[in-house]
Amino acid sequence: MKQILIRADDLGYSRAVNYGIYDAIYNGIINNVGVMVNMPATEQGLDLLKNEDIDFGMHTDITNGKPVLSSEQIPSLVDEHGNFKRSKIYRDNYGKQDFTNLDEVVAEIDAQYHRFLDLVGKKPDYFEGHAVMSDNFIKGLHIVAEKYDLPILDFAFDNQPVSFKKETRFSPYMESMNPNYDPEKVFLTILKHDDEKAIPMMICHPGYLDQYILNTSSLTIPRTQEVDFAMNPKIREIIEKEQIHLVRYSECK
Repeated sequence: MKQILIRADDLGYSRAVNYGIYDAIYNGIINNVGVMVNMPATEQGLDLLKNEDIDFGMHTDITNGKPVLSSEQIPSLVDEHGNFKRSKIYRDNYGKQDFTNLDEVVAEIDAQYHRFLDLVGKKPDYFEGHAVMSDNFIKGLHIVAEKYDLPILDFAFDNQPVSFKKETRFSPYMESMNPNYDPEKVFLTILKHDDEKAIPMMICHPGYLDQYILNTSSLTIPRTQEVDFAMNPKIREIIEKEQIHLVRYSECK
């Protein structure tokens, strides 16, 4: 049986994103969702999904909204307004000395992990980070994962396979930032994936659009495209016809 893992990132980013993720799960095919625990809409998003049989991951965030810790505790991560420094600042500084303080990064990730436990009531089924170009952020994720024995999923660079737990390897597919993006075409490409040692992993960011997303995210229309893709009866028919197993992180070894 062919296996594909499809996940949704960014639960909590905004109310509109939450409703899009809900549709992609309840009326669609997605069964893994990454939670941004620091955002004002996080609890509303989790409430929408409280009856869904899905895996919850910790989508660790240090570029959107306010931190879990006070800004005084992590000054290298925040701007003059106490908000996380945006991802553009990380991109502009990549290749230079990392401006983040590793101890502060670890402290915030640790605080977000305990916030996840409070909100979800269990350890995350997978543990990873919202894309940030920072070596200290990657180091911090590994430090906290080792401290609490969490199933870390590393960043995927240049579409290279990534390891998960002891035996699983994933081949990542995240094309939403590409021009002329079409999630259905990406999915059909994944169907041709022939590496038996690595499970194809389609990383999505489904969501509807509200003013907060339009103000703060460069990823807009692809979010709505991915909601439609996940709810498309044609996609579900293909999955059933081809006997595709939609993998959950919790079942991986």
